Amino acid sequence: MTGRPAPPPLGPTIVRLALVVVLAYGLVAAGAGYWQVVEGPRLARAPDNPAVVTAARSAPRGLIYDRDGRRLAWNARDAAGRSYRVYVDRSVSHPIGYASARYGSAELERALEAELVGAVSDDPLADLVAKFRRSGPRPVDLVTTLSLPLQQAAVRALGSDRGAVVVLDPRTGDVLALASTPTYDASAVANPATADAAFARLRVDPGQALLPRATLGRYTPGSVFKIVTAIAGFGAGVLDAETTFPELPSAVRTGLPVDGFRIREHPGVPARALDFGAATEVSSNVYYALVGLRLGGDRLAAWAARLGFGAPLPFELPTAVSQVTGGSGPDGGFRDAVELASAAYGQGETLVTPLQMALVAACVANGGRLVAPRLVLERVTAEGRRIASPARELGRVLSSADAATITEAMIRAVNGPLGRGFTRGAQVPGVTVAGKSGTAELDVGAPHSWFIGFLPADAPEIAVAVVVERGGSGAERAAPIAGTLFRTYLELRGR
Repeated sequence: MTGRPAPPPLGPTIVRLALVVVLAYGLVAAGAGYWQVVEGPRLARAPDNPAVVTAARSAPRGLIYDRDGRRLAWNARDAAGRSYRVYVDRSVSHPIGYASARYGSAELERALEAELVGAVSDDPLADLVAKFRRSGPRPVDLVTTLSLPLQQAAVRALGSDRGAVVVLDPRTGDVLALASTPTYDASAVANPATADAAFARLRVDPGQALLPRATLGRYTPGSVFKIVTAIAGFGAGVLDAETTFPELPSAVRTGLPVDGFRIREHPGVPARALDFGAATEVSSNVYYALVGLRLGGDRLAAWAARLGFGAPLPFELPTAVSQVTGGSGPDGGFRDAVELASAAYGQGETLVTPLQMALVAACVANGGRLVAPRLVLERVTAEGRRIASPARELGRVLSSADAATITEAMIRAVNGPLGRGFTRGAQVPGVTVAGKSGTAELDVGAPHSWFIGFLPADAPEIAVAVVVERGGSGAERAAPIAGTLFRTYLELRGR
């Protein structure tokens, strides 16, 4: 007689079920730990965190100051007793932004909203205790790296033009000015009595006044990008101070043939052998195109990445990504040799932010070391405790000797007998300026006017990037603006 098979023993089944349950609980615990421990601080500071939104609607915000204690943003109350934000003037509308009960917040007001409204702090223990405190949020004040007089000077210098200025200390990354024009009246956006009318005007503003051009504007760089190519060339060992190209003299006269396309030189470049310093002084497109071809796309893109290209910059505010190429080709993203050669002197599909180009100048000024930009110098808690934001070095990009060689070339580009013609207005009596102008040619219309540089050249204290949309050559608008800011900085320092 055949009976039914005996059921399998329960022991192994129970063990397997227990393992599945343990694994499931482990995954849940790991996920909870990740979101609460690893991502918790970021989520707590997110502007769309419900706790932050609630605090922003009900709590007065912390004050914002410049580096010397001047108020940039503070609180007032309307007739109904509602707290609203007031700003020192229009010059700070882009780095500081606005905070509006109706239209939300922007720029620094948004990026550090959680701290400004007291939803979080830099002290985890204090945040834990705050959950049991009945007194409500305790806003944090911010001391920024900005210099209000320099910020105002940058906006004045740009005038009615659309453009941007970045001024920073290459040694610490402190952003002394972060100007974009046109500006707007952030106080009018913040005030409940005027918010609707002010924001309605901004929505239809043809100048796109709400666009922070210094951090989110992307521009063809023209010849200021040659400093990136120089850094890549020296770093990769394909370029030195004595490098010349035998084909350059004839190419100056007839153009450089690259895969059936001819790269033309701009007027003023002599048809003779040029070394690195001379080629930089006269801003030779052909010379830099040859450097780019010798480098290759992979190495140009890789060295640009060391400067921050290809990813958002580490900064308190959102930044657009600068690129050396559109990225659709096989050689570092370059489609062909024509695009590579064009990119090497700042044309092609190369796009940059003004902040990125200020960092390029700062890297050379700082002897080849790149320091992250910072906008917040310190936080001041409700108890009066001051928490400094340390400078953060991103690494050495090139050797100090190579940085010195590039600096010498940039000195010639501003002060040399031929270079002065491309950088009119950037010179400062009694102080040596190093720099590079740029004329970014566009498909239609006038070019963008560019300048990057630093001073004093022998012991740099500030680095500058200026772009004026459709401003013409670098010497027409950008270089004189840089000169104005250099002189303003020295005057503020009593020199």
